[in-house]
Amino acid sequence: MKETLVILAHPNLETSTINRRWKEAIEQQLPNVEIRDLYSLYGQNFQIDVQAEQEACEQAERIVWQFPFYWYSCPPLLKKWFDDVLTDQWAYGKDGDRLHGKELLLAFSTGSGAERYHREGRNKYTVEELIFPFRATSNLIGTTFLPPYYFNGAYVATEEDIQTSIAHYMERLRM
Repeated sequence: MKETLVILAHPNLETSTINRRWKEAIEQQLPNVEIRDLYSLYGQNFQIDVQAEQEACEQAERIVWQFPFYWYSCPPLLKKWFDDVLTDQWAYGKDGDRLHGKELLLAFSTGSGAERYHREGRNKYTVEELIFPFRATSNLIGTTFLPPYYFNGAYVATEEDIQTSIAHYMERLRM
């Protein structure tokens, strides 16, 4: 199994329908996967320990950004993590190759159902179109962008839906 690092960013994990359950499943089933829960670590003051985060990333072969997808992006602490951790001369730019060749996986949940993510749907864009900035970031930092894993419809998820998503996500993390 590859060394995997999950950067988890959920501002209210205790009330989460999907991300909390994914985290619990990782902790129970995949002891070799490291989870860095950004809101638990830095949620009080948003002061990210850049060195610790960079070291964790350097040690991993695969990095997973796990979060709830809302306002067509990620939670603010994950965005700050990008700004603070993915620095020039480390993640990109001259000599910024520390993440080159690592795999990058997005794992996220949407509140709305899949029917809203297409041209005729409420959101007018597909999920693949809406995550394009994450793909561009992956290109900039030299990671291999893996097909994302996401769950649509957290607001209306049944226990069966959640269990299926957990099984599929664990399968993706074991690859």
